[in-house]
Amino acid sequence: METVKVFEIKEYMIIWRQLELMNFHGTTVRVRAIVRCTGGEYTMDVYFVDDASAVPEPMYDVIEKKGYMFLNIRDVMAFTDMLRNERPVYGHLRGDRPDWMSVSTAKEPVGEGEG
Repeated sequence: METVKVFEIKEYMIIWRQLELMNFHGTTVRVRAIVRCTGGEYTMDVYFVDDASAVPEPMYDVIEKKGYMFLNIRDVMAFTDMLRNERPVYGHLRGDRPDWMSVSTAKEPVGEGEG
């Protein structure tokens, strides 16, 4: 099974929550928003948590082809701005090093999209 997978994010969905308490491997998380990023058969759910929340380590379920990242709610606008305005955007699922899970753009020339 692939413990490392990089996939192009083709679609995303934003889900806002008033406040939802969720449990991830024994850690209770205070979720305010979820951004679901999908590409082909792979998914990464990015959970945006409030300031009082515990923040679990990222995780990748290799069998389900699904990753989970946890960021502060203050980062949600910058994150969705990247999804709206950059292309391509990639999800990096890391079963070998979950702390290296990420979402990234491709290399771009300096100043692209400016003036």
